[in-house]
Amino acid sequence: MRLLNTIALLPLLATLTASPLCAQVTFGPSGEEGEPLRRQEWLVPSPDTDIAAHALLFRPTGAGPFRLAVIAHASTQNVLRRAQMPQPEYRALAAFLVARGFAVLVPERLGHGATGGRYVEDQGGCDEADYARSGRATAEQIRLALEHLRKQDFIRKEAAIVIGHSAGGWGALALANADPKTISAIAVFAPGRGGHANDEPNRICAPHTLLAAAAEFGRGARVPVTWLVAANDSYFSPAFSKALADTFRGSGGKADFRTLPAVGGEGHWLIESQAGVKAAGDALARVLNPSKPVATKKP
Repeated sequence: MRLLNTIALLPLLATLTASPLCAQVTFGPSGEEGEPLRRQEWLVPSPDTDIAAHALLFRPTGAGPFRLAVIAHASTQNVLRRAQMPQPEYRALAAFLVARGFAVLVPERLGHGATGGRYVEDQGGCDEADYARSGRATAEQIRLALEHLRKQDFIRKEAAIVIGHSAGGWGALALANADPKTISAIAVFAPGRGGHANDEPNRICAPHTLLAAAAEFGRGARVPVTWLVAANDSYFSPAFSKALADTFRGSGGKADFRTLPAVGGEGHWLIESQAGVKAAGDALARVLNPSKPVATKKP
């Protein structure tokens, strides 16, 4: 039965991952503003010049210019789950940021949902996992979306922030070598790749390779990072997450590591809920204020 279901989904999968032929790619708004939070569909650049990445934009009332926050979503190595992924919204987090004067962009990366195309951030199997390459591929997609929004009249050109979740957080770490005038701070929620190896909680694919990639990202990092993980995260536990953060920091990166209270049945999805945003509120408030640099050590 599982094989038949997979075969039945193959035409859908082919449609979602294929590049459009002779398509005229345009960027910018692709729908009207709606409520709440002036929610609007956008198309932004991707590394594939034939494919525009689907995105959602939220913003405060008024003309701006607003500081920009880009939210980088989680991912999966499962091709069917990626193809069926709904457009990420992070509605509670977006509301938190809009209430504090930010325009919020949530782009859906290549190989996911409506954006489709090739999955350029594939990490490979455990034996050949290349977490550094996959992180850089994610970072490039975040960068392209951010740079496109910075060209808009209603967006400030400086002091953007990037908030990443899981694989999106891993890509945000790879972006920590950006110009701190452009990106003033990065916040990551349980960043990493290879968690739940073979769908087993608390099992990570090639953890030593992941640690080595964290050290690589720390070298040359210029943007301060706030590193957050829930006490009940079974993808990247607080203990392992702290080891990753220590490795990133030990090679030169600036990271403030904090464990948040347990939220829900699985803390890895904390930031997708109102309760999770509330739990992270104090840490996030510090990220939003560029006049108060993130500490390099937990007090």
